[in-house]
Parts: sequence; C-alpha cells; structure tokens
Amino acid sequence: MNNSIRSIVTLTLLTLGSSAAYADNTWEDKSKDAWLDGKAESTLLFNGNLNSFDINTDVKDGVVILTGKVDSKVDKALAAELVQSLEGVKSVENKLTVLNDKEPEDSTIVATLTDSKVEAVVKAKLLLESEVSGTNIEVEVNAGVVTLTGKVGSDSAKQLAVAIANNTKDVKSVVNKLEVALS
Repeated sequence: MNNSIRSIVTLTLLTLGSSAAYADNTWEDKSKDAWLDGKAESTLLFNGNLNSFDINTDVKDGVVILTGKVDSKVDKALAAELVQSLEGVKSVENKLTVLNDKEPEDSTIVATLTDSKVEAVVKAKLLLESEVSGTNIEVEVNAGVVTLTGKVGSDSAKQLAVAIANNTKDVKSVVNKLEVALS
C-alpha cells in the first residue's frame, strides 16, 4: 500500500512538473508572438506609403498573417516585405485584398517599394534600439542610399545608428548627417 501511494504521489508530481514546463513554454511562445505582432504593427505604422489602419496582423509561432485591404499590388508586396524583414519572423502569409488591381509593373515601382521598405525597417530598428533615440532621427532613402539626420546623445549612439542602417538589407550606403547634442 505504501509503494502505491508513493507511486501515485510521484506520478502526480511528475505530471504537475511537466504541465508547468509546458505552460511556461506556451507562455514564452505567446509572448514572442505578441512581441512580433507589436513590431509588425509598428513597422507598418511608420511606413508613410501604407494605411496601417486597414492592415491587420496576427502572429502564430513566428508566422505573421496579414489581412485587410490595400490600394495596390505594390502596397500588398510592400507590407509583406516590411514584415518579413523583421528579426524573428519565420514567414508571412499575405492575405491582403488589393482594391485597385489595374496598375503597371515597372522597375520604378520596384525601386520605390524597396526604398520604402528600407526606410521603414531602418526606422523601426532605430526605434527598437534602446541605446539610440530613434524618435530624434529622420530616415530618408533614395535608390538604396540612406540619409540619417537629427540629434543623438553621443558619438557612440551616432556610430550605432549608422551601423544599424548599414546592416539593413538593400542598403547601398549611408549618409550620416547626425549631430551629437550634449545634455
């Protein structure tokens, strides 16, 4: 009888322990998805070419699902590219509906799309980096050339902002017009 009780208690403790570990993993997975969802929403919000209020994002296991409506195929592709470029995103399911399906495809549109994506990604990275005051930095992109203007708190923050821009996909070069504003 004593061995039976010990076995039941041991089995119960093992079950509770594994349930707690499973709950912890579930919580961590959900918080990662929530973090990615926030990054995706912010990235779309900071892009001046998209109406982020018409785009919904949901994240499940690192996969971002875009739903809602956009004005053009370019906007649909831009939204997916912006979100796909975020660290931690495994893939994007682009279920956006295009309202205006009649537009020409040419290299100018692709270049504009790429510049818009780069601008949003660099701006988002700067805003998410705690050591750089991204709210005080303007980002402009033309033909892959990123121009940074504004004020930062130190030379190190200035160098970090430039490095962030340089390390972003599709950036050809960075023009550094940042000024150090001593407190």
